[in-house]
Amino acid sequence: MDPKKRLASLDILRGMDLFLLLVAGPLIHTFLSINQSPAWDGVRHQVTHVSWEGFVLWDIIMPLFMFMSGATIPFSMAKYREGEKPGKAFHLKLLKRFALLFFLGWIVQGNLLNLDFKVFHPFANTLQAIAVGYVFAALAFVYLGKKGSWIFGTACFLLYILVFVIFGHMNLDPQGNIAMVIDKAVLGSHRDGVIWNPDGTWAWNEGYQYTWILSSLNFIVTVMLGCYAGSILKDETWRKAMRGYVLAATGVSLIILGIALDSWFPCIKKIWSSSMTLYSAGFCSLALALVYLIVDVWGKSKGLNWLKFFGMNSIAAYCIGEVINFSSVSKSLLHGFSHLTGDYYQLIITLGNVTILFLIMMLMYKKGIFLKA
Repeated sequence: MDPKKRLASLDILRGMDLFLLLVAGPLIHTFLSINQSPAWDGVRHQVTHVSWEGFVLWDIIMPLFMFMSGATIPFSMAKYREGEKPGKAFHLKLLKRFALLFFLGWIVQGNLLNLDFKVFHPFANTLQAIAVGYVFAALAFVYLGKKGSWIFGTACFLLYILVFVIFGHMNLDPQGNIAMVIDKAVLGSHRDGVIWNPDGTWAWNEGYQYTWILSSLNFIVTVMLGCYAGSILKDETWRKAMRGYVLAATGVSLIILGIALDSWFPCIKKIWSSSMTLYSAGFCSLALALVYLIVDVWGKSKGLNWLKFFGMNSIAAYCIGEVINFSSVSKSLLHGFSHLTGDYYQLIITLGNVTILFLIMMLMYKKGIFLKA
């Protein structure tokens, strides 16, 4: 996206999301592992994924990452809506983004670096969910127009529901629902969470409940709802403040629809259920509307711009934070605190780890080094 056309709010909100996951999260989780007091149960509940039905703060991280990828589409691809025809370069760029995101997903969560095909997981990561959602949302935006995009997104949403209705809507067992049945049938032993035994046999890990193949329909919907949000913020027929209010109203509407659908099709993030798709997109819309009003309308970005270290280099931040363990560096430099801090020594090490990540992202930002997909 042309820097002159960038909305600071998009980069700052994306930065907040990555900072929560990669910096605040590890610190909070380490602190809570040390402090088992019931007084912290409220915080512990909000930073732990729900076991099945429900939704907490920690569950918004992945949907927001995906939603924000869609929000950039109306800005980065506006020229195609304005008359320029997509050519070979457009399709190659889209293919490159898809391939790179899938490849990085294999590194982060697909066990690619194990160099053992037996434990390779081809589809098991947030980056791959974004890849699927972004490609279809971008193609719809460019080729189908506003009305066609709405029809396509609605079709994906309804098709997901239809599959559940036809093949047992009320069977929402974590291992027996149709989304999980499809994943097991297609991915087999390469599904994430499979347990390999010493004798070479394998078994399903009953604790792994995430699904990817059927859920891709709603991955697309999430990214397309982000694209719709971006279109609102780009619509120059409204005053800038009005765009924020319209987006906020859209968010409230999505939350209400999600709550209404929840009574029939519960909010389950692990299968990316329909109610969860609407509910999470509603909160994403509200968050984007709020940050947009604060940063781009009211100009109150003081103290927030450092979040661009993560927001403008989100893929690099995610991959570095998820793949590289800086503990050996932190322990080498901070081992002297071990006898002074007792149980809190691990918190000191975690602080050292996230500080290293923060400094890397700051340096990359200052030097203009960005991982583009």
